[in-house]
Amino acid sequence: MFDLYVVTDAGLSGGRSDAEVARLAYEGGADVVQLRMKDTDGKVMLEQANAIREVADEMCKLFIVNDRVDIAMASGADGVHLGQTDIPVEVARKLMGDDAFIGVSVDNAEQAVRAVENGADYVGVGSIFRTSTKPDACQALGLGAIFEVRQAVDIPVVAIGGINRGNIQDVIRAGADAAAVVSAVVAQDDVRAAAHELRDLILKVRPHIPPENL
Repeated sequence: MFDLYVVTDAGLSGGRSDAEVARLAYEGGADVVQLRMKDTDGKVMLEQANAIREVADEMCKLFIVNDRVDIAMASGADGVHLGQTDIPVEVARKLMGDDAFIGVSVDNAEQAVRAVENGADYVGVGSIFRTSTKPDACQALGLGAIFEVRQAVDIPVVAIGGINRGNIQDVIRAGADAAAVVSAVVAQDDVRAAAHELRDLILKVRPHIPPENL
């Protein structure tokens, strides 16, 4: 489905817009960019969403909006990522249609199973390591949480929270299908290079598929 999932954070981007960060991240190899603007007016968020949508279309990449189904729909995003207190997956599905990607944040296997039952396309498990970019998430769940969720569901598992170049391979080895990062890309001077390095690290620990099975 995807390998590297980048989440925006305007407070870490050094004055660059979310759309600028998204372009650089996509160019570096990010498969998905999620627009996350927790305390921003809808008008401003929609402007950035529209700009990222254009970039994503141009580069044939996926674009996800955090929390806001209305912004996702208005911008033509590929999907939405929902927290445990956001509108239910089944309501988002009814609004956005069968083709939309709908992800759900979870911190345990029980929540992950419920997300699958409700129709989620993927789950984001975390925070795996301690992080300041997701203060509302359970902190430092550890690699074991990835393994437990991976064993419980058969949809893609995206690990998030405190992931960087030093531990990204560990989360893949623990069973994550993809790694979601914030500061490890968004806060870097060279966003493109940071994304490229992280995706390369992921691919290096992917199981090798024999050519005859491709």
